[in-house]
Amino acid sequence: MPLVEYGVAKFVLPGQGESGDQHLVCCNQSGILVAAIDGIGHGEEAAHAAQGAVAILKAGADEPVIALLQRCHEGLRATRGVVLSLAAIDQEHGMMTWAGVGNVQGALMRAGAQKGSVQEVLLLRGGVVGAQLPALQAAVHAVAKGDTLVFVTDGVRGDFAEGLSARESPQRAADGILERHCRGNDDALVLVVRLTGVRA
Repeated sequence: MPLVEYGVAKFVLPGQGESGDQHLVCCNQSGILVAAIDGIGHGEEAAHAAQGAVAILKAGADEPVIALLQRCHEGLRATRGVVLSLAAIDQEHGMMTWAGVGNVQGALMRAGAQKGSVQEVLLLRGGVVGAQLPALQAAVHAVAKGDTLVFVTDGVRGDFAEGLSARESPQRAADGILERHCRGNDDALVLVVRLTGVRA
C-alpha cells in the first residue's frame, strides 16, 4: 500500500537550462522523508547545490530532521548553499516532524478541511544551509490519512494556500498553485503530498 500520493509542479526561469529548485520524496525505515530545496540564485550552480542536498538527504533518510539539516550544512559548504524545508512522516505512529531553514514555506491541511483552510504552518528560521545555519528546532504534529502537506519555494507567492482543496488530486493541486501564484521572476517549485498510508 503506498504511503503517500504526491504531485510536483516546476517553473524554470527562462534562459536557464536547469532549475535550482529540487524535491525529494523517499521511503525510510519508519515512513517517508519529504523535502523541497532551493539552491541559492539560479542556473547551473544553484542546481548543483540543490542536487547535492537531495543526495545527502537520500543517503541519510533514516536520520532525524535536525541531524539531516546539519549533515546538509556540512556537505554543502563548497557550494552556493541552499534553503530547504523537510518533513519526516512516521506512518506507524501517525506523526510528522518538520523543520525549515530559509524561505521554503510549508503548510499542512487536514483531511476534510474547508477549502483554503490550513491548520499548521511551518515555522521557518533564517539562514542558508551550507553557509549560515541558525539554531535549529523541529515541530511535531499528529497526522492522519488524507492530510495534505504542501511545500513551496520562494518563486511562489505566500498566499499559495488560498483555494487549496483537501479533495483535489495532489498533481492538480500542485499545478493549480503554480498557475495561480508563480511570481515568474525566479525558479519555482510546488510539492503537494497527500498521506494515504498513515494509520487513522
